[in-house]
Amino acid sequence: MQRRTLGRYGLEVSAIGYGAMGLSHGYGPPTERGEAIALIRHAVEHGVTFFDTAQIYGVVNEEIVGEALEPYRGQVVIATKFGFEVGRTDGQQILNSRPEHIRAVTDGSLARLRVEAIDLYYQHRVDPDVPIEEVAGAVADLVRAGKVRHFGLSEAGAETIRRAHAVHPVAAVQSEYSLWWREPEQAILPTLEELGIGFVPFSPLGKGFLTGAIDDATTFDASDFRNIVPRFSAENRQANRAMVDLLTRIAAERHATPAQIALAWLLAQKPWIVPIPGTTKRHRLDENLGAAAIALTSDELAAIDAALASITIHGARYPERLQARVGR
Repeated sequence: MQRRTLGRYGLEVSAIGYGAMGLSHGYGPPTERGEAIALIRHAVEHGVTFFDTAQIYGVVNEEIVGEALEPYRGQVVIATKFGFEVGRTDGQQILNSRPEHIRAVTDGSLARLRVEAIDLYYQHRVDPDVPIEEVAGAVADLVRAGKVRHFGLSEAGAETIRRAHAVHPVAAVQSEYSLWWREPEQAILPTLEELGIGFVPFSPLGKGFLTGAIDDATTFDASDFRNIVPRFSAENRQANRAMVDLLTRIAAERHATPAQIALAWLLAQKPWIVPIPGTTKRHRLDENLGAAAIALTSDELAAIDAALASITIHGARYPERLQARVGR
């Protein structure tokens, strides 16, 4: 697996990482613990050194990542996220990035991940009630205490990134980015390039849609959050097939899969971009990692951009209440 450096701060990781959220959160029933641990270790054995989890994904998610990666200490980079009240019994996700809360929850993540320091600690969502300078200062204190190595932001706007970076260097920003969600190109990517910050796209396969395995007849488990995502209504899935058809045509020419082309496109955008596709299936993991070996030519990239200009994506990426949490 090729390696990349996220920004200017020496955070070197595999060109493709692994997002662990779906093992226990968001996409239906949780994966059996032993199976999940085996999948993560399979990823390590195939060159993945960058793993992503979060406190809000549930205690078990960080525990699984911690147990799976304990034999590989010093060989892998683990990212987790703070910024919500965790352990609530009412299911509500309440933003909380007060410095005292950040300090209080960090030791729990360290214990669950079985590490002495968190390699990359993201604010999961911008908290409008807490100045970002206070958040950055709290993380800076954790860095000085040896509990955190690098500071990150998730779904933050360009001005927020600048303000945080002025207090403590931001190593990486995580946001959704893919062939069917290109908003970061407008302000986020130019800001990151200027400041020397790495970029970590989540949902690089459009929450599974860009694999070609989902169509208008697909049904999701009752607990799958895609049931409330406008872009995944049956009519919008049907309308958005044009994107999958484009990827399928290109993939056939390259003897690849649509997912591999979608990931290869991301890798071709900037050398400091590291996508973190998630999956619960070993064959899908192997497929995703195969994208690192696909180098799209300038002509292929130009053809993709030209084709995309004629494709209209239907449906919002989040329902309104979740989009309101995005720090733009």
